[in-house]
Amino acid sequence: MLLNDSRYRSLTLQAIAAIILALAIFQLYSNLAENLRIAGLNISYAFLGTPAGYDLNQTLIDYNSQSSNLRAAFVGILNTLLVAVLGCITATIFGVIAGVLRLSNNWLVRKLMAFYVEIFRNIPVLIWIIIIFTIMTAVMPGPKLYLGEDPERELFAGLFAFTNRGIYVPAPFFTNGFGGEDGSGLNWLLVIGVLVASFFATRFVSANANTKQAETGVRPNTTYINLAIWILPVVIVLFILGLSWDLPDPLANRFNLRGGLQIGAPLIALWFALSIYTGAFIAENVRAGIQAVSKGQTEAASALGLRPGRTMSLVVLPQALRVIIPPLISQYLNITKNSSLAIVVGYADITATLGGITLNQTGRAIECVLLLMAFYLIISLLISMGMNVYNNAMKLKER
Repeated sequence: MLLNDSRYRSLTLQAIAAIILALAIFQLYSNLAENLRIAGLNISYAFLGTPAGYDLNQTLIDYNSQSSNLRAAFVGILNTLLVAVLGCITATIFGVIAGVLRLSNNWLVRKLMAFYVEIFRNIPVLIWIIIIFTIMTAVMPGPKLYLGEDPERELFAGLFAFTNRGIYVPAPFFTNGFGGEDGSGLNWLLVIGVLVASFFATRFVSANANTKQAETGVRPNTTYINLAIWILPVVIVLFILGLSWDLPDPLANRFNLRGGLQIGAPLIALWFALSIYTGAFIAENVRAGIQAVSKGQTEAASALGLRPGRTMSLVVLPQALRVIIPPLISQYLNITKNSSLAIVVGYADITATLGGITLNQTGRAIECVLLLMAFYLIISLLISMGMNVYNNAMKLKER
């Protein structure tokens, strides 16, 4: 009955396939364990608690050479997430702008965007990383030009310094924050929490406006309310916490700029290269999404008196998102995985720390590689899950 009855046949075949797969995985694991035993190796993660013994050029949390390998791995994870988030944001901006301008009526603008897309997406991202890093380190001036009583070059607007080591910008800090200097992370989490609450509050206001529009045909103006929800709470919180700025000081040291926040050249090169490279692919996704929208939609919007810019933002792009989002998920995953190329410019991401220095020092290749695989798998699944939720919210709802 389990094979001949169509009601149970598919379940039976799936159960058989699951059993075969489980047996194959067990066999592979048994072979691995036996080979490791013969070679005198054992899988152990005790090395994560031992001192790392190396310094890192960029850290988002407190770290020194005596910190554990586990903390070094966390530093690499945070650096990877930093460049991935920044890359996704800027690549989306570049891609949307280039994709829209590729359909411009202006011949010169259209061809320039086509040139950008074809140049950047057909050259490997590794080459772009090396090119941008070389330009920064070879062309940008050294910090010494900004140092001394009579520097050869002044800070840009008195706030920024552009050097071959990176860019120095004012660093925010809190004078009345929780926990003193050790509570900086908690203070920023509070600010982020306020922004998240503002996001949901604006969604609630917009939902009420949609409901009233559906009932009365007139949509309330929510622009100023939403701006107030976004701006006022975060301004109040920053004022209470005592937001201040630590400015770069060229007179504090003879050898390097002190103060402020240094955005290292490796981070800038990796971030910018991933953004412009992936932005070229996103531009094509945006162009395809826009062209998938019927021209009748644009003509109807023009008949109602909407200008081309408003037509694009209110009519075309919202409908094009249903075509743009699915391939956009793949581009976000590519940015996250391509960030592993950071090792070529010395950026301390998870591949450089756990999969590079820690692996070489401890000799725990299997453990480090398994942890790397687990990290990238989990991050990729989380990105896919989040974007799929957004995709389901944007897709057409059948009645």
